[in-house]
Amino acid sequence: MKKKNVFQNGFLAVLAIVVTGFYSCKPNQKKETSANQESEEVMAEITEPTYQLSLAQWSINRMIREEGVDPYTFAEKASKWGFDGLEYVSQLYYPTLEKDNFSEEAMNTFVEKCKVESEKYGLENLLIMIDGQGDLAAEDENERKEAAENHHKWVDAAAALGCHSIRVNLSGTMDPSLWVEASVDGLTQLCTYAKDKNINVIVENHGGPSSNAEWLSSVIEKVGMDNCGTLPDFGNFCIKRADGSYYESKCVEEYDRYKGIEELMPYAKGVSAKSYGFDEEGKETTIDFARMIKIIKDSGYTGFIDVEYEGNEMGEEDGILATKKLLEELL
Repeated sequence: MKKKNVFQNGFLAVLAIVVTGFYSCKPNQKKETSANQESEEVMAEITEPTYQLSLAQWSINRMIREEGVDPYTFAEKASKWGFDGLEYVSQLYYPTLEKDNFSEEAMNTFVEKCKVESEKYGLENLLIMIDGQGDLAAEDENERKEAAENHHKWVDAAAALGCHSIRVNLSGTMDPSLWVEASVDGLTQLCTYAKDKNINVIVENHGGPSSNAEWLSSVIEKVGMDNCGTLPDFGNFCIKRADGSYYESKCVEEYDRYKGIEELMPYAKGVSAKSYGFDEEGKETTIDFARMIKIIKDSGYTGFIDVEYEGNEMGEEDGILATKKLLEELL
């Protein structure tokens, strides 16, 4: 009888422990579930792409070219407007550089002045957009070679400034087979030089054949170098104008801009959020920015996005700030 009582008492004690443990575990399970949910939410926030905004200097080109604003105040203005990065435009410095025939001394002065200003305002130098230095997609082999060599000084300047890229143009014929072949050769020459300087050579859809995103993507694929990429621009998808020029007359044929951005994003080392005008609600009136931002996010791109206001409806400062505000809301 004593043994039986001991057994029964022991059994009841064990049962009590199990039952108590069972009920005491329930709150812990809730806590554990809650903790897991919080962890998943934190991870979702971490994996959600984050972006910084840069200013494309072309956004203030009228201030510089028409109003006489010093291009070296670029960093000061970008800082005042709340940007993190700078994207220079070479041609805005040509009036001074051309006087000295782009000498080594003149180029060094350009670099040092830009560097001092960017450091003064704590901004990151990202890239230099190069214009007027020859046609990298010219049909003539010697012309391509000369154009590639003309860009060397800008590769050196970008490296000295701490930039990651130079942006180049691919003009030339609208014959796709000839243009692709010439573009691949010109880009390969320049990328080979830039590779040793740790500089990317990126191509913007910038009128004519380069605004055909399918053709441009094919060129980047054929070059096949890590430092060769694109600078997708929301607005530059006109492939044919009334007078045959790249920029001046009415556009009579345009590539689908949303399809184009999708095709160029896999090679993107920068993104140019081009804007022209805004409605009363602050939405861009030419381009669906929300759709563009979704394409960018879906591509996995996580670099800088630049503001490039090119409209005439408002002043440059107002246009820049309106574009920045819209991007901040969407991002």
